[in-house]
This record gives sequence, structure tokens and C-alpha cells, in this order.
Amino acid sequence: MKYTHINILALMLAFCIACKGQSKTEPKKVSTSYVPNSSIRTVKQDGKGNMLLVSTEGIIRYDGKSFTNLTSKVSSTRFWDVLEDRKGNLWFASVGSGVYYYDGKSFQNYTTNEGLASNSVFKIYEDKAGIIWFGTGDGASRYDGKSFRNFKTNEVPPPVQADSVRSSKPRRDPATYWMVNQRNNTINTIIEDKTGKIWFGTWGDAHIYDGKTYTSVTKKYGRTSKKVRSIILDKKGNIWLGGGYGLWRYNGATFTNVAGNFVDNIYQDRKGNIWASSESNNGESWALSRYDGKSLSDKKPTVTEITSAANGLFGILEARDGTIWFGASDGVYRYDGTKIENILKVKKHLWDNLTR
Repeated sequence: MKYTHINILALMLAFCIACKGQSKTEPKKVSTSYVPNSSIRTVKQDGKGNMLLVSTEGIIRYDGKSFTNLTSKVSSTRFWDVLEDRKGNLWFASVGSGVYYYDGKSFQNYTTNEGLASNSVFKIYEDKAGIIWFGTGDGASRYDGKSFRNFKTNEVPPPVQADSVRSSKPRRDPATYWMVNQRNNTINTIIEDKTGKIWFGTWGDAHIYDGKTYTSVTKKYGRTSKKVRSIILDKKGNIWLGGGYGLWRYNGATFTNVAGNFVDNIYQDRKGNIWASSESNNGESWALSRYDGKSLSDKKPTVTEITSAANGLFGILEARDGTIWFGASDGVYRYDGTKIENILKVKKHLWDNLTR
């Protein structure tokens, strides 16, 4: 009996050590009964075909059968974006805890202590040279694999109305100055154009970095762009911007307004169609729309509303099989050209049926 107790204790100790070692190298595997129950901000697909869902619960990997929360043991913070770089490593953007780098075995956390501009990160982008860019709440960070270089704007807003009591000269309101710069330095999206310039969409104006200077689109092109949530480069080299001023196309010479409603996300599929998630009915609902690729050069391209929702519609992605995936406030949806299904509800329904 004495030896039995010793053996049991030894087995328990070995099990605890094994579990502890596993937590450092691999995300916790979850049972097939686990289904995320939250909004999906971003949808990506990795090199192995797995879907990566950025939810309020963390970064969820879906292999077509089961879900694994990759960040459950790393941080309980809110995540906003995910990137798989050209080497197959994953980068996770968090709101409050900086950036997490995952090589498939272990995690590394980068924060302001390492040189990141802010610990609130909303976008991760890899340019043609393999440089990783981070859009943060306090400017852009450029990471070359060794160190960070940060970019911020300190543009001076126009003077406010003169205070006739104290002075006849126009004055600048410190609060307005701070607010303008804060918005211009809160970066939502990043893209590299065909000439190598980096475009940044912010809650203020859009900005461009040409390798030497960091300039607002308003100053460079004389056009105001506000609350820019998404920027993409289409197959013909045109820049598309979506945000508070609607959907815009820039062909290298002129800007054309395609739609007027607030746009959250833009995506181009393999057929050349442009997809956009935007507000509709004067902001009372949201819609997922497809702009026909053959008519994109028209002032008003042919548009088809695929679906509408009472709450937000977010990230859009075309999967390898040609289906369109998009995140929403109640999960992630898949559109096969005919029908739309909520993946999370389907998986939950299947599990509920199995356990009855």
C-alpha cells in the first residue's frame, strides 16, 4: 500500500511537469465541443489552410473541424489583428499588451519597452521587403527584425476663432491640437502601393510615407479623408479607401467617390470584385456589398448587396475554395455564392445535437 501511494504521487508529479512544459510551447488544445461565442473582428487564412479568427476571446484557429484558442494562455487582453509573415510565423496585435510573435512553439511579446510606439496595436502589415509595420494608437512602428522605428505626425490644426475679449488674433486651442494629433496617430490600416509608398489610414486623415517624409493625403493631394478604416491596392494598382467619408478610389491622378456610407472593411477577390462592409439605412444597419470587377473603372460601379445585418460586419476574406468569409458581431459567416451560414452557430448546433 505504501508503494502504491508513492507511485501515484510520482505519476501526478510527472503529469504536472509535463503540463507545465507543454504550456510554454503549444497553445492549449480544446475539445471539439468548444465553439467561440463572440464577435469576430478579423478573418485570415494561414499557409496550411486554417482559418484564423480574431475574436474578443482571443485568436481562434479553425481547421474545419475544431477550434483552438492560440492566445488563451498568453493574454486575456483584447486582440485586433493577426498576420502570418512570409516565414510562416504569426503576429498578434493586442489592445493594451503590444504585439505577440508566435513561431509555432513559443511566444515573444513586444511592447513599448522594446521600442513599439504604443501597446495598443490595431494593424499588422508586411511590406515587399519583409519589413513588419504596426499601426498603433500612437503612430506607426516599423520593425526590421532587430529594432523599431516610429513615425508620428505633429501637424498643426488651423487657428480657431479669435477671442475678442483677450485678443484680436486667431488662437490655437490646445485641446483641439491634441485631439487632431491623437486621431492622426491612431492607425487603423496599412498598405504598400505599386510605387513602394506606405499608406496609413487613421481616425483622422490618411497619411503616406515615401521613405523620407510622412505626409497627410490632404496636404499631398488636397483631399480630406477622415476615419479611414481600410485601404487596399487592387489588381490594377488603384488605391481604395474606406471610412467616414465612404468608399473612394484613387487611380494615381484623381479621387472618385464610389459610395457615401461609412465603410469598415474593403477586400478584392480573385475575380477582381471589390467587397465592402458598410453602414446602410442611415446607420441603422450594416451591409456586405460586392462591386462588380468589370465596372470598377466606372464612376458608379455595379453593386450588389449580398446581405444586411442589424449590427456590425467587419473583416472580409476569400478562402482557398472561393467562398467569402466575413466577421460579424455574432460570429463568422461563410458565403458560397448562393447561401450564407454562420460557422459558429452551425458548429454549436451540431454539438448540441450530439449531446442530446
